[in-house]
Amino acid sequence: MNPGRPPRILIVDDMPAIHEDFRKILVPPEATALDDLEATLFGAAVSPVAEHFELDSAYQGREALDMVVAARDAGRPYAFAFVDMRMPPGWNGVETIERLRKVDPVLPVVICTAYSDHSWEEIGDRIGGEDGAVILRKPVDPGKVREIAIHLAGRPHAGPPAGD
Repeated sequence: MNPGRPPRILIVDDMPAIHEDFRKILVPPEATALDDLEATLFGAAVSPVAEHFELDSAYQGREALDMVVAARDAGRPYAFAFVDMRMPPGWNGVETIERLRKVDPVLPVVICTAYSDHSWEEIGDRIGGEDGAVILRKPVDPGKVREIAIHLAGRPHAGPPAGD
């Protein structure tokens, strides 16, 4: 990641409303005139979101793969990805993660699901171990999403060298 730039997070889900939910949780609202006045009066801006993230959206696994490759080639890899387990009609979450890991073997992922389609052991076997994956149950808890994002965005992840 580039110093001074917010960590990039990829959201992979077939439901546009889910992308909007993540934006509401992880992207601070634009400062208002009232915020500016508060900063002037009290000396510091008060923001409900202390950390800033850059979010990108993919609605299917193939699109996510293209985005991870482009981010890597541009020298701005994703800090991690939230990946939905069910994304008809395309790849499911496990297949998406398998393919993402082929181009970025150390990309941390958060598997988002309301269902138990696969056991944790099966998921770990298919995506190359449980180290780089977390399961987040839907409906998501905003506090848990922020906690995971802050933790994973703080982990070093430079991605593989461009062109690998």
